[in-house]
Amino acid sequence: MNKLQTINLLKTINTVGNGFRYLLEGAKILTQPGMKRFVLVPLVANIIVFIFLTTLLIQYFSDVTQYFSDFLSGWAWLAYFAAIIATILSGLAAFIILLVYGYSFNLITNIIAAPFYGMLAEKIENRLTGNVLPSESIASITVRTLQREMVKLWYFISRGFLVTLGLFILAFIPLLNILVPILAVLWGAWVLTLQYVDYPADNNRMSFGELRRQIKSKRYSTTGFGGLILLGSIIPIVNIFIMPIAVAGGTIFWINELNNPIIEG
Repeated sequence: MNKLQTINLLKTINTVGNGFRYLLEGAKILTQPGMKRFVLVPLVANIIVFIFLTTLLIQYFSDVTQYFSDFLSGWAWLAYFAAIIATILSGLAAFIILLVYGYSFNLITNIIAAPFYGMLAEKIENRLTGNVLPSESIASITVRTLQREMVKLWYFISRGFLVTLGLFILAFIPLLNILVPILAVLWGAWVLTLQYVDYPADNNRMSFGELRRQIKSKRYSTTGFGGLILLGSIIPIVNIFIMPIAVAGGTIFWINELNNPIIEG
């Protein structure tokens, strides 16, 4: 049984489990012959960005924790409550910093490595389906993928600003503020699924708007797939390798759920 037959044996789409499986299958396919040359340059870029952003993460994490401790240290008459508040605020700040770290890592490296990820997605789609996309020069692929990255960047920044503003307001509403981490993770899963499924979508000339429309109906697969990428993105060292795996997994997501959908069940 070949790889294509194995993937097509999935009887359902739009499940959290499928989202996890796409990443697993993506990791497996990257170990096959002929894939390493598409991964080497992005990995080098990932390592450089990793060193830079991880250094900032360590610095700002320490600074933010110290800020809340110093700010509340003057509340001697409320020492017990101040300690609790400091712990909560420090934890929330640490969570937000980790999310920003994960988003930034993906954003910067994807812009740098976009042409290579586009070629990787094309190679994987050809290997799994036999589809041969129209040939392009490296210069053409570079221009096309970078233009697409700018389209995605504007969407992520514009929508992300509104989401961040809403979460900031929600954080000050008692009881409802416990939803902030959950909503932040769901937003991150949505963004990262769009990011990595877009490579094969762009190769097949599907507009970014149409891709968003189609992925909206795959919210469970999106949660599983994007959520796992987000987790890998905020873990140092792991985030160096998660991106090419996500490109491969996103291509399998595209093949199974968008390009050749089967009946949900």
